[in-house]
Amino acid sequence: MKINGGCHCGAVRFEAEVGEPPIAALDCNCSVCRMTGFLHVMIPHRQFELQTGRDDLKSYRFGTGAAEHLFCRHCGVKSFYQPRSHPDAWSVNANCLDEVPELIVELFDGAHWEQAKANLDAQG
Repeated sequence: MKINGGCHCGAVRFEAEVGEPPIAALDCNCSVCRMTGFLHVMIPHRQFELQTGRDDLKSYRFGTGAAEHLFCRHCGVKSFYQPRSHPDAWSVNANCLDEVPELIVELFDGAHWEQAKANLDAQG
């Protein structure tokens, strides 16, 4: 199934291939996700295509600097980014999709990142 989305102003647009719904999503409570309302849908790099806006993206890093938070320089919306937890995938914000498919939302305790990542890895 193809999904499409992007930022608020439309400068950043992407398309991705996901499985059939329901789609797995992570609701993280780390400081940045909690403050921005980011709902994570992990998309392997090979299944994601940035259609427009490469030059409109700005980067923000904090903490370990491993995650690269990308946001539109015009409207400030982070529609996708490179997460620390999934280095081979983009994290797409389900709230930035044109049409949100049925989701199965799992909580991710990003406020206690190391243990939450270990729990995620143990699930396979």
